[in-house]
Parts: sequence; structure tokens; C-alpha cells
Amino acid sequence: MIWTRFQKLALIAFISVEVLIFVGAVVRATGSGLGCPDWPLCYGCWTPPTKAEDIDFQKLNIEKFRAKAARLGRDPASITPETLREEFDPVATWVEYINRLTSLPVGLSVTALLIASFWQIWAGRFRVFVGALGSFALVLINAWLGARVVLSGLKPGIITLHMALAILLQCFLVYTAWRGTAQPWGLPVIGEGGKALHRIGLLLFALVVVEGVMGSQVREMTDHLAMLHAGEKRELWVKELEQTVVYLLHRSFSWIILGMAFLFHWKSGQVLGRAKWLERGILGLVCAQMVLGVVLSQVGIVRIAQILHIGLSSLLVSGLFLWLLGSHRATRATAGPDPVEPIASNPVV
Repeated sequence: MIWTRFQKLALIAFISVEVLIFVGAVVRATGSGLGCPDWPLCYGCWTPPTKAEDIDFQKLNIEKFRAKAARLGRDPASITPETLREEFDPVATWVEYINRLTSLPVGLSVTALLIASFWQIWAGRFRVFVGALGSFALVLINAWLGARVVLSGLKPGIITLHMALAILLQCFLVYTAWRGTAQPWGLPVIGEGGKALHRIGLLLFALVVVEGVMGSQVREMTDHLAMLHAGEKRELWVKELEQTVVYLLHRSFSWIILGMAFLFHWKSGQVLGRAKWLERGILGLVCAQMVLGVVLSQVGIVRIAQILHIGLSSLLVSGLFLWLLGSHRATRATAGPDPVEPIASNPVV
């Protein structure tokens, strides 16, 4: 399939969001969320400082820092220019600042996508415009929510919502790219076998979403442990996590997803003749997540494993969503071919 310029623009937006998710995972795993404790400035500077001597602590709004400390359960009176100077961490500051910088390509690419989507209306594809408009709205909401994350002192619920909206944004972009052509991609599936395969894929998608919800709760618990046991070995956190029902469910539920992923791959081979790269990729992502889960549960909350676990989960949701779009279109087409928009043979994202 020949990609249109509009689809390429949607792909650029998708990649920029994926990069932002991975960078955000680095921020979360390294505990750098308050590396720049104020917003939109960073320690009162437009360019983040590299050493404490670059900061004029006397000009900082100490009351804001104290209010944030209170939300974190810390004595506000303990926040002074001197303590801020002692606690300054240039690595955490730059990690968080890079996270802010990676949000710029997202905003620019999604804005350009929205402008380009007006031509899709004239082409009779109003839903593509709605997808681009929804993507733009989600970027604005998440930008506002990103500021709330900092100003709330990393309140757990807000962090999880911030991540969930980023993944929802990816799904909007996948749809926009997929539908932004006269010939959207569809899987070559026919008959009852194709419908059964679509139902298996839909169930796998639902299970992954449920697992993601539980995973977000586990991540909130690890964030809390990072605050309680700062400086201690991360390997010891698992013992505390095993005392919670959510963690045990999250760990056990993954085996159901693994079994469903193998069923999905096997059924794809039956219906499609052989599993294509997208089906193989979905199974590969599930297996990779299982390996990372074993590392996190048996070795400890290793930072790199935590980062990959978060980032790959967004790719898995996006891949499954694209597959569902193609299979749904194909199963609809079995009732009668679409004379205006025939099914293409290759995926676009």
C-alpha cells in the first residue's frame, strides 16, 4: 500500500507520542518526577540549572514548594532555601526537563495533523477529522494534566490518568492513520472462522486493558515504596507488593493473557494461512511483557525492566487496536464488497 502524506503525518505523531511514553517511563522509574518542582519554569529558570549555584533560591516562591511538600506528607516548615539547595539533583532535573521537551513534537505534529484533516472532510472522510480533532483535544488535556502532576506533588491517581490518556491518544492516532486513505487496510479473513478470530482478538484486547488497569495500580504502589524506602534495595519491594491482592491478581492474570495470545496466534494461522507480522508482533510483545514481569517479580523492581514494561504495554494496546480495525472491516466486507473503498492488503501503522 502506498502511504499518503496524511498517513505519514499521523505516523509521525504516533511515534512522537510513543517516544514521550518511554521518556515518561524513565522519569517514573528513576523518581525524577519532581526534578523540576515548579512549572512551567524549572527552579525559576527557563533553562534547567546544572548545579545549585545556578539557582537564586531567594527568588523562588517557597510557599508553593511548602504546599507541595504538605501534599507529599512532609512538614512544610522543613522546606527552606537551604534544604532545597541540599536536595537539588541535576540528573533528576534534566531527566524531567527532557520529558517536557519531548512533549513539543507531540503538540506540533498533532496540530499539523488537525490542520491537514480538514482536507479529509472534503474527501468524504469526516470520521478522520473527528479522530484528528480528538487527538488534538487529548494533547491539550494531557498538557494541562502534566502541569497538575507536578503541582500536585506526583499524586498517584493523576499520574495514572496522565498515562492512560497518552495510550488513548495513541489509539486515536492509529485510527486516524488507518482510516485516512481511500483504501483502508483490512485482514483477508472470511466466513465464520474470520468472525471467531475477530472475537478472540477482541477478548485479548479487553484482557490487556484490564491487566493495564491493574498494572497502573501496581505502579502507584511502587512509586509509594520508592518514597518510603528511598536509598534501599529495590529488590526488597516485591515482598511488600506480594502482601497486596492487586499485585497477586496482576501477576497471575498475565498467564491468562499469555494463553489467549497463543490461541490468537494459532487461530490466525488457521484463518489467514499463516500468522502475518502484526499477529507475530502481538504475540512477541505479550511474551516480552511476560519475561519482563518475571524479572520484576523474581529479581526485583529493576528500573530498565520497569521502563520497558510500561513502554511496551502501550505498543501492545496500539497493535491490537490496529488489528481490530482491520479485522472488523474485513468481517463487514464479507457481507458484500465496498465498491468505493476496497480493502487493501497491508497495514499502514
